[in-house]
Amino acid sequence: MPTELIVKPVLTYGPSAGTGQRGQKTSWREWGGIQTEGDVEGEIKRIGSELDNLLFKADFPLKILPLSAVKTVREASKLDGSPDVILIYAAGGGLHLLDALTSLGKYSIIFLRHKSGPVYLWYEIAHPIFLRGFTEGKSMVHKVDFEDVVVDDYNEILWRLRALYGLKNTIGKRVVTIGGPSGWGVGRFGVQFLKMLRRLRAFGLIEAIARRAEPGRAGPSLGMFGVLEARRKWKLNISKVSYRELARRIRETKHQETTVKKAMDQAERYLEGVALHTDKKFVINAFILYEIFKQILKEKEAEVITVKGCMGTIMPIAETTACLVLSMLNDEGYIAVCESDFVVIPAAILLHYISGRPVWLVDPCYPRDGMVTLAHCTAPRRMDGKTPEPTELYTHFESDYGVAPRVIMKKGQTVTVIDPDFHGKRWLVFRGKIVDTPFLPICRSQMEVQIEGDWRKLVREMVGFHWVVAYGDFVSEVCYALKKVGIECVKI
Repeated sequence: MPTELIVKPVLTYGPSAGTGQRGQKTSWREWGGIQTEGDVEGEIKRIGSELDNLLFKADFPLKILPLSAVKTVREASKLDGSPDVILIYAAGGGLHLLDALTSLGKYSIIFLRHKSGPVYLWYEIAHPIFLRGFTEGKSMVHKVDFEDVVVDDYNEILWRLRALYGLKNTIGKRVVTIGGPSGWGVGRFGVQFLKMLRRLRAFGLIEAIARRAEPGRAGPSLGMFGVLEARRKWKLNISKVSYRELARRIRETKHQETTVKKAMDQAERYLEGVALHTDKKFVINAFILYEIFKQILKEKEAEVITVKGCMGTIMPIAETTACLVLSMLNDEGYIAVCESDFVVIPAAILLHYISGRPVWLVDPCYPRDGMVTLAHCTAPRRMDGKTPEPTELYTHFESDYGVAPRVIMKKGQTVTVIDPDFHGKRWLVFRGKIVDTPFLPICRSQMEVQIEGDWRKLVREMVGFHWVVAYGDFVSEVCYALKKVGIECVKI
């Protein structure tokens, strides 16, 4: 299950609040509207009310710890709780106080007041002193960036917290892979490349390979580099289930009359209002495979599953395809993707938790005239997380076998699209709008997306292969999260 994001709010104020002494013909107080202990008490109440409203508006699991008001480094070092994020209300106090709070190894967001309440000291000096360190360059103190500062607007805080919630639930995620990890572009040397990495890991040489890899390098090992980055940068816990093990489970399950009867009943219910253009036996077998996948996820305590041999290996074993199975798992809140492509799996996990909705792994076609065609056979039906879109069932296109959904998605719907690179260094992100849902002789679920940006730049900059799509606009959240893990976000 996803874990909540824990936020610790901290109000910083200066020694002049309640203790400042008026001087003659000299500056004796700092900027800002927090000058007395009474001002501090009023600000504590104001922040408390605002945080209650923030918590009410949050559409993701969020916990806010009690507010602490601090004016010394010693007080800052004694903060309670184990937060993921420190939300700093920088009303006053010296640079050493902000340094202390932002060096605690947590994500930091700095809130400044201009017109939402008594103006804060750091509204004036956050940029030249804290962020730039009295220089003309970027100081990047304790990994706090310009985008970590918010003035007045709690909506700006909320989307940043949503991004960090997605990031928290992506890093370290357990992923079940049927048939083992892979990546698009592996080629016939991929297995040997992975074996080489395993040997080198023992000698501590993995990092050296990562540093020496050239961003534009072509070759059969590109996809396996994605597996490496998924483990190194995203710390994904990859758990393999062999096809031999899957075959055993399928044989045993097909001898369980209760489970087979349940699959038949589930297939009948699914087909209500769904046009069937393939053999019903493929649908029934898909529900048997669906029950097996859910059992595996439960045993592995995982929420993410992917299938390596979905273009062929699984078909003679399951006597169907995995397309419909993955679609249904996505609709239930899991993250289920085909092809075991660990170049794009981190993007699928991150976008899922940021959006709170199913994500769809797609094959992109060549962008043209401000449009791009996206297609794949594993599309979720409940792309908004609630309402199923109209659906028809066909065979998997390339094999003309099994069952795959054609989900007819909502025209006019805004979508977020991510195109990750093979090396885990540079992702393209853009917002688009669904303008058509054709039925070309390609993967069954299809959409034509109008690119809300420079489509020619997209053509020039495209990287990797697979993309992921979700309903809604989450471009800012994705880019904010990527910066925290050292990936360049290219907005189209």
